Amino acid sequence: MLFQLTILGTSSALPTSNRYPTAQVLHVPGRFFLIDCGEGTQTQMRKYKIGFSKINHIFISHLHGDHIFGLIGLISTMVLLGRINDLHIYSHSELQKFLLPQLQFLYAEEIPFKIIYHPLNFKKEQKIFEDKKVTVYSFPLSHRIPTCGFRFEEKPVLPNLIPAKIEEYQIPIRDRQRIKEGGDFIASNGQLILHSELTTNKHQARSFAFCSDTRYDESYIESIRNVDLLYHEATFAEDNRELAQSTYHSTGKDAATVALKAQVGKLIIGHFSARYKDHTIILKEAQAIFPNTKAISEGEVFQVEKVIGH
Repeated sequence: MLFQLTILGTSSALPTSNRYPTAQVLHVPGRFFLIDCGEGTQTQMRKYKIGFSKINHIFISHLHGDHIFGLIGLISTMVLLGRINDLHIYSHSELQKFLLPQLQFLYAEEIPFKIIYHPLNFKKEQKIFEDKKVTVYSFPLSHRIPTCGFRFEEKPVLPNLIPAKIEEYQIPIRDRQRIKEGGDFIASNGQLILHSELTTNKHQARSFAFCSDTRYDESYIESIRNVDLLYHEATFAEDNRELAQSTYHSTGKDAATVALKAQVGKLIIGHFSARYKDHTIILKEAQAIFPNTKAISEGEVFQVEKVIGH
């Protein structure tokens, strides 16, 4: 069952000739979630064949330009394409003050779809979205302005009944859903057949966490504990540790230390400063602490999956 992350941007505040600001798309079966929307996001969506109409939920970690400057262009394109479905944006409540004047200036009449704003809580973890497939939580990070990370948790899938057992015990249709949901079965001879004997479930629920701009801070470790895939910003290498601390950003070593303490399955790092033409040094410093680390690139796709031994 598909659960994958597409990277649209890996740069920090300054775009480069081959790196875009932060934006990612998480694909959970039938749902596409846009996480941050830096400048050029819609160009990258076209390049990597992500349909604009599929995006109904946008999660904005904080209101620095490299995370929001792509929003007005993306919304304008949605208008031009004739969108009518509601668009949900989860962000700081101040985002409306940024978007509304631009939309009012560009469009004499109201745009043909509703933009529904969901304000984030920057003091504690909060459930911000839930449907039958996935639950999304926000949690506070430690940056210069109010900033949240996001955790996406796939909901457990009910196990399948073993066909041979259905036939062996002649299990009626009326009992099958109850057994899937954890019930046992009493056979015609009075024998109790346990749920575990009747079902199989090869699928395990997966999880992904997005840690946007933040300095090293252990306060959010519990919010990302045991996730299967963690994205964590790693703007600098250790040669710029003082700069990382003064700008409330992380180094590769910081990101890896968080991943290690949170016991995540796999770590991916990005939001690289433009001063690094090659981010290998950041990656190596992270891998020295948390070996299962990968530096992200534009267009890269990561499958969110259970890691052996995790």
